[in-house]
Amino acid sequence: MGLSMVKAIKYVQQKANSPVDMRVGIHTGAVLAGILGQRQWQFDVYSKDVELANKMESSGKAGRVHISDKTLTFLNGEFEVEPAFGEKREELLRIAGLKTYFITKVVKPFASPCNLHPDHVDANRSPVDSNISSNDNNDNNENFAGNDTDATLDDEELLAQSAVANDHDVTANNDDEEEQIKLQNFKQRLKDELVTRDGHENLTKDTNIFLRFKNPQLEQAYAVYREPYSSLPLLAALLVQCIDVLYSYLVLPRSTLHFINIAAPLVPIAMLVAVSIAESFSGMLPKFFVDISKRFNDISFVRELAAIIIALTIGLSNVIDMFFFVTFVRTEHIVSESEFNATAGLEEMPTVEHILPESFVKQMREAVPTDPILYPSYLSNYSILILIAIAVIAQLTHLTKIVLLLSIAALHCFFNVCIMQDLYALEDSLAHQPTISTRYCASGLLLVAALSLSFLARHMDHEDRVIFKWKTEVAEQKETANDMRQRNEALVYNVLPVHVAEHFMKNTMRSHDDLYSQSYSEVGVLFASMPNFSDFYSEETVNNQGLECLRFLNEVISDFDALLELPQFQDIIKIKTIGSTYMAASGISLQRTIRNDAIITERWSHLAVLVEFALELKHALQGINEQSFNHFVLKMGINHGPITAGVIGARKPHYDIWGNTVNVASRMESTGKAGAIQVTEETCVILEQFGYTFLQRGLVAVKGKGQLMTYYLQGKSESRTVEPKAALERYESETTPERQGVVGQKCTIDKEVDIKKPLLVLKTHEISMEGTTESGLGNGTIGESQSLLE
Repeated sequence: MGLSMVKAIKYVQQKANSPVDMRVGIHTGAVLAGILGQRQWQFDVYSKDVELANKMESSGKAGRVHISDKTLTFLNGEFEVEPAFGEKREELLRIAGLKTYFITKVVKPFASPCNLHPDHVDANRSPVDSNISSNDNNDNNENFAGNDTDATLDDEELLAQSAVANDHDVTANNDDEEEQIKLQNFKQRLKDELVTRDGHENLTKDTNIFLRFKNPQLEQAYAVYREPYSSLPLLAALLVQCIDVLYSYLVLPRSTLHFINIAAPLVPIAMLVAVSIAESFSGMLPKFFVDISKRFNDISFVRELAAIIIALTIGLSNVIDMFFFVTFVRTEHIVSESEFNATAGLEEMPTVEHILPESFVKQMREAVPTDPILYPSYLSNYSILILIAIAVIAQLTHLTKIVLLLSIAALHCFFNVCIMQDLYALEDSLAHQPTISTRYCASGLLLVAALSLSFLARHMDHEDRVIFKWKTEVAEQKETANDMRQRNEALVYNVLPVHVAEHFMKNTMRSHDDLYSQSYSEVGVLFASMPNFSDFYSEETVNNQGLECLRFLNEVISDFDALLELPQFQDIIKIKTIGSTYMAASGISLQRTIRNDAIITERWSHLAVLVEFALELKHALQGINEQSFNHFVLKMGINHGPITAGVIGARKPHYDIWGNTVNVASRMESTGKAGAIQVTEETCVILEQFGYTFLQRGLVAVKGKGQLMTYYLQGKSESRTVEPKAALERYESETTPERQGVVGQKCTIDKEVDIKKPLLVLKTHEISMEGTTESGLGNGTIGESQSLLE
């Protein structure tokens, strides 16, 4: 990878005509990995071996891959190397006893999956990408001795690769169409899977033989749960009873007693049905009636009891009708005594007449019309409607329905066979004596209907439970998804500043490949480090291989982050942590609208807040020292000016800022002294307007910037030392190249800037660490070079 990165940067040099170059350093060892602080989370690694990898990069040479002898032991002779003598250029490598080498030749090419399967090469890859993945295979004898001629890519090779890339672009549309077809096929397969999903198999493991959920909480939730409009099937019971009244009036004998027997159940049935279904018509009925219905249905016991009462009422009404009326319709007007004797010899069989009083029997006989009518068939067939009405009631479980269905069917069968045998005998006589008696056929039909409806009730209950279980799972998945979405949003807002996170989260039309960048003309930048933390850090066993030291650093950074929650520091944004260095900025806000002719104190008020924040960092660290009996101090640097802010990487975003302002602020920290805040002369002029006093340090040699006049912050006084107008003239006139940095000058990465952020939690051994670029582009920082590479 390091070799491919070097080749890629050479390609950038050629095409962009830029002096940007790259050094790569690799070392192998153990690391601690994780996240530090409470804001702007970044996953990173920290250990002595990480520092050694950093020194391997800084002590290397441009265009070369610099490895340690420990890394060399893992390469298994796949690369040829030459001594690099990095230990002579870097004291830390010498103390660690490392010998260093440069990679000179690839002996065994790396066989990547892309090269093994050329048909699967991404059509959208650029010539650079193709070169990075295939250079090791194509140029086995490539010499990486550091010469520009040898390390530079061949122009003809690049042109050939560009042509190949163009050919790939021609077929890109076909690949997109294939992807669309695959997506449609996947959606169709998903739809088919959902349609053919076996609910029975999914429910069997969660229920017992009676279809009760094994989970008591789930069973209780199902008992309480009710579908919208689930009470409407009760209307079937009311409809059946109304049909009974209608067909009795049209077919059966018309008598007052019979009408009272069939019409009386309508009143309780209508009342219970009305109370049950009222909530389903909330927009059409009075509110108080709807509220009563909701409270009525919310109590599962009351809801089920009402359904049972309705079912028993319509069932027993027909039985009572059979018992008290039809069995007494046996007069000479319809059936003569001789006909009874001739049909089945039933004169010896006792009937209900012999049990009831003679006066009641006489009254019933007088209520019968003179037309012969077959009463038993009507009543038995009507009972099937009753069974259907009971089977569709949604408030009852299948077990309750089965008990009701079988009980009512058995009671009707008993009346058919034992009570109404004489009337069925007459019906058989009129039907010319069928092979099987009508009473047995009617009873068998009732039993078959009851059993069929029982199976249907069980199936309906099963399907209801399957749907309920799916809905429960969907609700749980929605809750999990919402919780995960909230966690993801919280994570994004903790990784990126608020205004940047909103750009990514609320912009639904944004492509996942779109990046974010913004330029700011007036920004303050702060670097604060603990120079003596390196002495404190130890990877001894007593410190759990350095983990306890990082726990302490995490507490320090977390306390620093807590300061950002204070109202007065809301406009300050934490950029990142670099080892024990804390980086923050002010003036990065899209809400700031300052006039161009505004005075200094208005334009740079956020810079004064940044200074106050730096002083609060010192106070916070002092409090930590008192609690932990340590003596850590902060070394800080502040600068102001224009910067460019943006997000590196769209899939794993990292927010950072770049520019000459950032470089100088970093140099102010690295060249300062412990316990002091160092600023440039221009920053000093502005801060003096806010009452801050400074001590002139003098000219300081700043790497890549020349000689800069710097000042140490002393404190804050009530009176200002410089008039605003004079200060403004001084600020606008004193902008020399020495103070602003020389444009186009090549600057290597300062060691404090390049140190990687230490993070905690995971321990990993034998991890190879790589460095980054040697120089920035123009006045750019390490971040600019990383952005260019990405």
